[in-house]
Formats: sequence, structure tokens, C-alpha cells
Amino acid sequence: MYAVYTVIAGAALVLVYAPSALLRWLRHRVPLHLRDRLVLGASRVEPDARPGWLHAVSVGEAIAAAPLVEGLRRLCPGLPLVVTTVTATGAGVVVERYARVATHRFFPIDLPSAVRRFVDALRPAFLVCMETELWPNMLRALAARGVPVMIANGRISDRAYRRYSLIRPFMARVLAGVRVFAMQSAEDARRVIALGAQPERVVVTGNIKTEPLPDASGSVDLWRRLLGLEPGRLVWVAGSTHHGEEEMVLEAHRKALAECPNLMLVLAPRHPERADEVTDLVTAGGWLAVRRSALPRARDRRAILVLDTVGELAPLYSVADVVFVGGSLVPTGGHNMLEAALRRKPVLMGPHTTNFREAAALLESAGAALVVRDGTELGRELARLLADQDLRRKLGEAGYEAVASRHGAVAETLDLIVRFLLPEAPA
Repeated sequence: MYAVYTVIAGAALVLVYAPSALLRWLRHRVPLHLRDRLVLGASRVEPDARPGWLHAVSVGEAIAAAPLVEGLRRLCPGLPLVVTTVTATGAGVVVERYARVATHRFFPIDLPSAVRRFVDALRPAFLVCMETELWPNMLRALAARGVPVMIANGRISDRAYRRYSLIRPFMARVLAGVRVFAMQSAEDARRVIALGAQPERVVVTGNIKTEPLPDASGSVDLWRRLLGLEPGRLVWVAGSTHHGEEEMVLEAHRKALAECPNLMLVLAPRHPERADEVTDLVTAGGWLAVRRSALPRARDRRAILVLDTVGELAPLYSVADVVFVGGSLVPTGGHNMLEAALRRKPVLMGPHTTNFREAAALLESAGAALVVRDGTELGRELARLLADQDLRRKLGEAGYEAVASRHGAVAETLDLIVRFLLPEAPA
């Protein structure tokens, strides 16, 4: 079965990944990093030490990994750390945030030769995979070398569960290479067990993204200065939007402006390489557009700000009066709405939140989020929230209290790392 998988993976590399990566480079100059992902010319991170390895696919996972990186640094101050990502944007977050505590590498394409070169060069002491990254050849290679693996903050989406269920016998063999599964919810735990994970290896730890935030007063002051926000001006942020959503956001903004002319919009596409496309859409609608990378030089209080940088969206939520979380008005599964709730912000979201079902249900049940179906509903609910400060505060506090009730995932995850992954831990 591994041979069949490898043939399919190789075909996907040639027929799907390489052409799409080339197209992204031609359109948006997104780096290919094929040499890095094929592990051509890799070298060891540290000649005489086996590093701890954390894998975070992209930006969200790289940010979420922060408390684990910090926790490992406290627990094992002499242990070198490596953080891998698949995307260049995720790499940027790692390099910027973890420059003093971890080295970045790109995760190899899951072909036996690339995987072998990567593992031989890195010689990891253990691997912690954020979310549920299941790469059969990599897990097989690590198991053959006795390297313990953990899935942290694990979740299995509806789509992934349907796909994995079709090859359950193979998935059971793949999952056998994981020593412990730290899953976000009981449903995620049930699904991974149904796919073949041994029940005694599965623990429900909760969602790392519900953990308390450090003091962000300095970040709030910085953003208010960058945006030129005078007292009394309202701001709403449309975060992680996808193609097809920006039009609805702009429609809602136009309607809200009729009742709140002192309103500012920050529009943050999920993929920063779409910034040109989104900027053109804004200007085509008759508005001025300013890109984040141009601040503070190009500041104009009438303009819509287009966020074209990586890793700044969550801190930007701190200055918002209302937050819309994208990927939810189009059927992509939604994005992390807990980041806004942790900052005591009222949340608007669409109906497509299958990738964050537990988080969406938590906020809805607490009365902290409003679900809208289209641009018209988005504009109506946005205007209602902007007109009622007490309602905004009520929703924001309800969201924070609901999320705060789920704290503790980081401590439990670090405890599992100590018990099952560290060299002195029992097998």
C-alpha cells in the first residue's frame, strides 16, 4: 500500500503541485522552494545534538505553536528546536517570531528519497505535528528510526474524515507510527480512533488556541497610531477572507457607512498574495485603498486598509470594534474565530464553519457570535452592532468567558510531550 501511495504522491507532485506552484510564482511571485522541499543539499542543524522538531503547516499553526515552543524552551533549555512549515508565509512567521529559539526548515515532499534525506540530516529526537498532518512516508521513516511522534491540537475535518475513511486499513498502519494523539475535542478523538488509532494513545486536551493572551496594550497603541485612529472612530476587521467574500464585505461596508460615516474597514485576505486583486476590487468600488506595507506613509482616514503582511491579523483584532471571520460566507470551512473572542470582540461569521465546528458552536451557544448568510445580512448585523456599544460589549465578554472556560490545553499538551516524547520518557 505504501508503494501505491508513493506512486500517487509522485504523480501529484508532477501533475498538480509543481504546475500550481509555478502558476503562483508567475502570478504572485510566491517562492517555489522546490529544492528545499526535495531536500537537495540539506545539512544538520547541530552536529552534536538531536533537536526537537515541531511541524506547523502554515501561518495559523505556526502562531498556535508559540506556547509549545516557549514551553519546550523552559523545560529543555539546552535542546535545539526546529520548526518546519509547508508554506513560505508560515516560514516568515517562524523566522520572525522564533529567530532566537528555533531554526526553520521546509517540510519535505512526502516521497521516500526526500524524507530519508531530511530525517538523516536532521536526526530529530522527536516530532510534534500541529493539527493533524499525516504524511505516511515520513511517519514510516521516523518509526523505523525509533523517533516518537505526537499529534498536537489534533482535529479531523469532515472532508478529511471522509477521505481517510475510504482507506481505513492503510490509515490504521499510518496511525500506528504516532505515539500519542492530543485531540481538540471528543469528536476528533472518536474520529481518529475510528480510523485506526489505538484508544489508549488518544487524549482530549482541548484547543491550544483558547489559551490566554499576553498583554497586548503596546500592540493596540501601535495599531491605533498606524491607522491614525482618533477617539470615537469605529473600526471593523474582515479577516481571512477568500475570493467571493470581499465583494460581500464591501457591500456590507457601504451599507454600514450610511449609518456610521466615521467607520473604517480593514480587509485582510487569507492569502497575502491576493493583495493586488483585493486592492483592485476596492478601488473599482470607488474607495481609496491603502496597503499595510505602505503605512504609515500612505495613511488616509477615508481609505480601506488592505492587509498584505503575514502574522499581524490577530493583533489587529485588538483595535476592532467588530470582527468578521472569513472563509465562512463561501464553502471553505471557515477560519479561527477564537482569536477575536479572546480579545473580547463580537464576532460575525458565515454558515460555512466545518473546519472550526467546535469553536463556532462554542461562540454561538454563548451568544458571542452572529451568523450571517450573505452581504446583506452582514451589513445589517454590522450596522446593528456598531450602533449599540452595550451589545458589542455583551457579545465580546460572552465570547471571552466561553473561551476562557476551555483554558488548559497547553499545559496538558506539554505534559504529554514530557511523558511520551522526551528522551528520558518511558517507551
